[in-house]
Amino acid sequence: MKAIIRHKQWDFEVNLAQPIDISIPLTNTDQNPIAWYIEKPVIEPVRFGDWIGKVSEGKSSTNFNNIFFNPHGHGTHTECLGHITREFYSINQSLQQFFFTAELISIQPEESGEDQVITKTQIEQALGEKRPEALIIRTLPNKIEKLSCNYSNTNPPYLDENAAIFIREIGIQHLLIDLPSVDKEHDEGKLLAHKAFWNVKDVDNLNKDARLDATITEMIFVKDTIDDGSYLLNIQIASFENDASPSKPILYKIQ
Repeated sequence: MKAIIRHKQWDFEVNLAQPIDISIPLTNTDQNPIAWYIEKPVIEPVRFGDWIGKVSEGKSSTNFNNIFFNPHGHGTHTECLGHITREFYSINQSLQQFFFTAELISIQPEESGEDQVITKTQIEQALGEKRPEALIIRTLPNKIEKLSCNYSNTNPPYLDENAAIFIREIGIQHLLIDLPSVDKEHDEGKLLAHKAFWNVKDVDNLNKDARLDATITEMIFVKDTIDDGSYLLNIQIASFENDASPSKPILYKIQ
């Protein structure tokens, strides 16, 4: 099903029958990706005495599971600036629109000592003159292990602070990346890229120009078969009143 999209100053065509899912499913197996030193998610039936909420166990007419997970550490998630502020802010309140123009770029992080860093220059060169509402960064090499990696204590690549400032200054509202964080794993709590992107100067006393409606989505996976270029992005979240929610970003190729 094709649709003509009239979005702000742009008119373009997308095929809604050809969604491109760049989220990672959440499972209770050892194949689920993990970050931040936690264990895998738990999905298990409710139990009341001898009763088990699982049809295959023969004592229930429905499957009735509890799910225990952490949105930041267990897969694709979208977060608001409430992730780093003393005052509570909810992703459910911060994200009120769900469709955006987006540009997908692929970048091989540069070596910097023992780190791998995505730089401002790399993003400038990849974007050129394009100024989308959302930026999607696929890091290279694009290993399939991203779908099941345990990132804890591996020092994954991260976004340089100046790159995050540049992304903010050119007006990008939504940043998506296939890493567990835009910041370095062990950074003494500085969170330089998070703060730069959201324009948060003081986490204890939020400045008036902080970007309340901007989001970061981490731990996506963009297959090699998906070309760099322009897309319509749909960010789908669950209605959690929390700083972050598991999410399902969907791309539609702009015709």
